[in-house]
Amino acid sequence: MFLSDTDIIKEVKAGRITLKPFDKKRLNPASYDILLGNTFLLNDAHTAVVIDPQKKIYAKTSELKLKDGKEFILRPGISVLGTSKDFFGSDHYLIQLSGKSSLARVGLMIHNTAGIVNPGHFLNITLEITNQNNIPIVLRPGMKIAQLTFSVLTSPPQQNYRDTGRFAKDNWKHYIPEKKKK
Repeated sequence: MFLSDTDIIKEVKAGRITLKPFDKKRLNPASYDILLGNTFLLNDAHTAVVIDPQKKIYAKTSELKLKDGKEFILRPGISVLGTSKDFFGSDHYLIQLSGKSSLARVGLMIHNTAGIVNPGHFLNITLEITNQNNIPIVLRPGMKIAQLTFSVLTSPPQQNYRDTGRFAKDNWKHYIPEKKKK
């Protein structure tokens, strides 16, 4: 079961959902739009012949910070990491990140597989942004980039991502080893 706009407002006011900054104009019937942040992480393609996650071999990266009003041209077939301007999370709900259909229709993917935010994870989310089109796409900090939905849990979780999640403290790092289960 997903929260409606009425319930999202109620849960934000009660402090059970964090959405900062909260803007009622970005509320949809059963979702909330989040904005693209100012920071991007780009692979330096020339620094690695291959990426091998099992051996922890990754390309070197460069961080790019754009001022509001500036634009980032995402070339066809290129993937970058970006951030959301919005800081959000909840100890009580599973949050799901989805792309916006208007952007998907021009070939923009905002996450490959990491679309779930577990209870206890509070963050400016790292977006896995890819241009699937054959034409460059202009990205601007502050544009609506994705939407969040909030799912009711059938019972309180026994674990909290704050304690168990490997990206709980730093969602921006490229790779963090899995935590050992106790």
